Amino acid sequence: MALVTFGCAKNLVDSEVMLGYLRQAGYVTTTDEKRADILILNTCGFIRPAREEVEQGIDRAISLKRRFPDKRLAVTGCYVERSLADLRPRYPEVDVWMGVRDFDKIVPALEDRRYRPGRSAFLCGPASPRVLSTPGTWAYLKISEGCSHECSFCAIPRIKGPYRSRTTSSILAEARELVRRGVKEINLVSQDTTYFGRDWGRRDALALLLRRLADIRGLRWIRFLYGYPEEVTPALLDVMGETKVCRYLDLPFQHADSGVLRRMRRGVDGRRALGLIEHIRNRLPGVSLRTSLIVGFPGEGRREFANLKEFVREARFEHLGVFAYSPEEETTSFGLGDPVAGKEKLERQKEIMALQAGISREINRTYLHASLDVLLEAAVEGRCDAWTGRARFQAPEVDGVVRVRSLRPDPAGVRAIEQVEIVATQVYDLRGIIVE
Repeated sequence: MALVTFGCAKNLVDSEVMLGYLRQAGYVTTTDEKRADILILNTCGFIRPAREEVEQGIDRAISLKRRFPDKRLAVTGCYVERSLADLRPRYPEVDVWMGVRDFDKIVPALEDRRYRPGRSAFLCGPASPRVLSTPGTWAYLKISEGCSHECSFCAIPRIKGPYRSRTTSSILAEARELVRRGVKEINLVSQDTTYFGRDWGRRDALALLLRRLADIRGLRWIRFLYGYPEEVTPALLDVMGETKVCRYLDLPFQHADSGVLRRMRRGVDGRRALGLIEHIRNRLPGVSLRTSLIVGFPGEGRREFANLKEFVREARFEHLGVFAYSPEEETTSFGLGDPVAGKEKLERQKEIMALQAGISREINRTYLHASLDVLLEAAVEGRCDAWTGRARFQAPEVDGVVRVRSLRPDPAGVRAIEQVEIVATQVYDLRGIIVE
């Protein structure tokens, strides 16, 4: 059995849970899709480019199935939840279709046993078995499901439903189990991590959860990904300054022009965003800030794009990602059309990333000759003295890495977290040597 995941870290957690249920039932996993008797694709349905990637994956899987007729093919996840009525007739070779409600029922679905679909998106818990696919030193931990925001460009609420927080006790139980398995860094993920507990009517539930997580012995780093700028509270900044929570904030501002943001139904314009950034940096010296931006949204003309570029120059984010706007049916902004040409969107995307590359290069140069704690992730293939890892200001899979060498004669003595002297810097990555 082989499982392929498309999309975000939250999808990866769902895949790991499915693998857990399959392993419990006696299934053996392989990374060789040709050898696998069963092939599962866990899909992303967020934007058109992601769905096109999934469709290519389904086409490849069907080609394999035609060569090996006994192979079973299951397609699960967000794209299925969003578009099953369109997908089923297009791909009659698929044996099992499953949306986002039934990851815990993957075994009976594959074995043709009847099951009742869930009423809402599956929310994992401490009893959910899980096979980690991340390096052994770190893992994702999903703290909620769904989203209750009304951003005009986003279909996630229609796919996953409203926001539902997990209980604090279930999150703590899963975190302790991850640490027991050797995990040193936990990265909290959800559609909006800063919204945690708001569905219970509690404003600072995330800050309280972080304090409880920080008390877990053996857990070295805690990071939370994807928050909303409006929900950065004094209590949250306090806990980041006082505990083992990494001074790292992932705050997708999406844009800076007030007119574009109104059409996006986002609440913090460029001026307010810069004020918030200054406040955060004053409260948390050394904090690392990541944001995501959208270019080519309806109404983004030359002036609006110039405002966005000026915002990037002034904010000087440590990390930044840019997406070209994708008009999505079933979203409010779909009715605004798609007036910015695709080629122009890509040019704007490149322009922002070129601007950010210069900023990132300058920021990375400040780490030259610094001594940093680095979490080692993986050995370089064929080497016993080289690894890739990350510093506290680098989130997994989306930021740069630290490429580490050891001068020790006994690499077996290397620990999960090592002190590393930075000897060279690049646009996004750093190079260092383990301090003796």
